[in-house]
Amino acid sequence: MAQTLDWMREDTRLILRGELENDNLLPLWEAREQASLGITSLDLRGLTRVDTAGLALIIHLYALAIRQGAAVTIDGMSENLTALSQLYNLPDSLLPASNN
Repeated sequence: MAQTLDWMREDTRLILRGELENDNLLPLWEAREQASLGITSLDLRGLTRVDTAGLALIIHLYALAIRQGAAVTIDGMSENLTALSQLYNLPDSLLPASNN
């Protein structure tokens, strides 16, 4: 059984916890515009697992925040998530270096 995905806003941080996978990301996808509004940090430290659909959602949330005019950091990007992004040859501009 897949773990759930939880997210919360804390000031200008969007904090993600649990598993960010295709099977459980729909609620966050549906709330993505509101969830990304005004954020300056995506906090991924609480994620235990991310699949390719989850990586795509992280990139999308980052892009939405940038489009809204924010300077955004990604905090706590795991080695596995970094490796996954490298497997897909994502350019640095698409997924910035993590602040750990």
